Amino acid sequence: MTEIGPNNEGFAVPLPGRPEGALRLAWASATDVGHRRQVNEDSYVARFPVFAVADGMGGHSAGDLASAAVVNRLAEVAETEDAGLLEPRSIEEALHLATEDIATIAGDSELGVGTTVTGAVLTVQDDHLYFAVFNIGDSRVYRFEANDLAQVTTDHSVVQELVESGALTREEAESHPDSNIITRAVGFSARPYPDFWMVPVRGGLRLLICSDGLTKEVSDERLRMHMGAGLSPYETAGALIDAALASGGRDNVTAVVVDVLEAPDEVDIDDTAPRAHRL
Repeated sequence: MTEIGPNNEGFAVPLPGRPEGALRLAWASATDVGHRRQVNEDSYVARFPVFAVADGMGGHSAGDLASAAVVNRLAEVAETEDAGLLEPRSIEEALHLATEDIATIAGDSELGVGTTVTGAVLTVQDDHLYFAVFNIGDSRVYRFEANDLAQVTTDHSVVQELVESGALTREEAESHPDSNIITRAVGFSARPYPDFWMVPVRGGLRLLICSDGLTKEVSDERLRMHMGAGLSPYETAGALIDAALASGGRDNVTAVVVDVLEAPDEVDIDDTAPRAHRL
């Protein structure tokens, strides 16, 4: 397990060319090994402007080192950008480097080594601020706004393909025996192919970035209730971890909560089209 970045109750973001604009964020992270695992293979980075969770592949050797490789490379990107705002291609380059790191970690392992990764990076498109949400695997990013919870990312998993084909309902997929089989990962000597979604940055927006140790224990409705309880990111992240543990804690569980306290622009949320599940 690798944890990068302290919690922050209020972070003012300088915006080039916008002296009158104000962007303030707050964020917090929490993780737990769970009740059944011996090692926490989750890792996260919460260092402006990158927020991400990686879940090392359960059942494979050195999964914790694989997830660490990903968040370390993403943290390097956050450290080297002068302007503070990133292009999505920076994430792709970091994941490519992480794949090379993981190949070194794997060595001659017959099983191979891999990890999921999901997260959000602050970026600018057409003079508007967005979170570029990215995903490989079945860790997830949710958007919470006006008491509405929407899953932004789409799982790369066998059961998600069954849901999209109509063979399973979303509820059936959560308890399906193949729910842990993913179809895309970082590692295994394969080129990483993240999906991206652009989420407008608006005051009051809250993001949840989490491993499947949370979503397999806590329903979307309960996630919505915790996200809308009016607590700080620190309190919310802790409450989500506690909820997963109370429901069984069968896997490592990690949550990063990011709040937009104040934003300079108001962008119509319907201008984007994330593949979202609304409650």
